[in-house]
Amino acid sequence: MTQPAITVIVPGLDVAPYVPDALASLRNQTREDWVALLVDDGSTDSTGDLFEEAAARDERFRVLRQPRTRGLGAARNAGLDLVTTPFVGFLDADDEFTPWALERLVGTLERTGSDVVIGAYTRLRPQPDGTYQEGVVQPWVAAATAPERHRVRLDEHPAATGSIVAWAKVSRARLWDELRFPEGHLYEDQVVAQQMLVAASAFDTIPDVVVRWRMRPDGTSITQRESEVAVLRDCLDAMAAGLEVLTGHADARRARVELIRAMDLPRLHALATGNPDPEYGALLAAFEARVDALALERSDA
Repeated sequence: MTQPAITVIVPGLDVAPYVPDALASLRNQTREDWVALLVDDGSTDSTGDLFEEAAARDERFRVLRQPRTRGLGAARNAGLDLVTTPFVGFLDADDEFTPWALERLVGTLERTGSDVVIGAYTRLRPQPDGTYQEGVVQPWVAAATAPERHRVRLDEHPAATGSIVAWAKVSRARLWDELRFPEGHLYEDQVVAQQMLVAASAFDTIPDVVVRWRMRPDGTSITQRESEVAVLRDCLDAMAAGLEVLTGHADARRARVELIRAMDLPRLHALATGNPDPEYGALLAAFEARVDALALERSDA
């Protein structure tokens, strides 16, 4: 096998119906010099068995089975501890890469010498007939990734803070010497996404769609459970932690604050309406006051 350039970490927990498509999207890559660490996070369905079957057929797949469920952040960290390639990326086991994703992402970093490259993504939404319909690139994703940019810094492109997912990026493995995902929390991508941009000596953006993000029909995706107080708390904590990382980068934090006010707060306010738990509204109000203070601080500066 050609010496691999990139390790793709693929965590999965009870996502057996989607694993075949996720792994097929790796096998169908136009660039073939990759390995994938398939991390079974203590699944109770056949996710781990499907990982093992894939590894038996293709030596580029390697399996790590965790004896108990530890969460997405811990599963990704377990994979990061085993990376030996120059580049690293992520793909959740219920999502899909587009065929050219690794060619564009890794190839861009090889040409520019940057530490991180950010690509665009779309959503796969379930349809009544059991199929999925792919949506368009959302405006905040386009603002982060288009047009193509090479070797920019965060203060030059603050809208990059709108890309808060792990799996639409590829980075140099050395960037992870000091970085790991938070464990025991949901929305673990958000703070790490900002840490990557702050730590990068330079980063690139490409407007190409590199990932199709699946919304599950059973409503178990994290973003489909935001009416729960525990999920809201983790959501707000993650956004607050991300804003804290951006301290010292005024334009970048301003861009993130504006996006939270435009996109996240209206959605969460709608969920708060009629929510039977009074803690939900109290948590949201406290967070909104904090965000408003940051916005005012920016205006006064």
